[in-house]
Amino acid sequence: MPDPEFLLLGDALWLDFVNTTAACTRPELLPDPAAYLRWTKAVRVDPPGHAAAFEEARRLREHLLSLARALDGSRNPPPAAIEAVNRSLAMLEGREHLLRVGGSWQIRFAPARPPTALEAIARSAGETLANPLALVRRCANPECSLFFVDESTHQHRRWCSPSRCGLGYRVERRRRTRPTPLLAES
Repeated sequence: MPDPEFLLLGDALWLDFVNTTAACTRPELLPDPAAYLRWTKAVRVDPPGHAAAFEEARRLREHLLSLARALDGSRNPPPAAIEAVNRSLAMLEGREHLLRVGGSWQIRFAPARPPTALEAIARSAGETLANPLALVRRCANPECSLFFVDESTHQHRRWCSPSRCGLGYRVERRRRTRPTPLLAES
């Protein structure tokens, strides 16, 4: 069952994180450290281990918001956003290991411990940037400003969620374009 407090429609952890900002939803979904802790539990990542984690998270989220806006606008990622992601990724300890996948060998990173929330968010952003088939978009509903990853076959996805924005917007648009019936005079 989806979490009623947070909209988890981005199809990537980092975009679900970006979508908590007041620029995407009203009101701000992470106004305090307690809300951030609830969000980490809702998305099933390790909660922050220190008091300064909330402020670090808010700084990273601002960089990720600029990254999402750039990708949605088909612009190059801002260097500051890439630096912020790399700083968070640098904290993750682990090692590379060889793994057989689908008949071929690949080198994969194996973390030495579960990633913290910020490390998991940064890894999600890195995976999206590294995937040539992933396209970051903003919902086409003018009343919505949520971001999502479009990995559909033809990359024609327009809505954060068909049930949340797509259907309602299409019904409203159709209602406005239909002619109003004339009332029969008595």
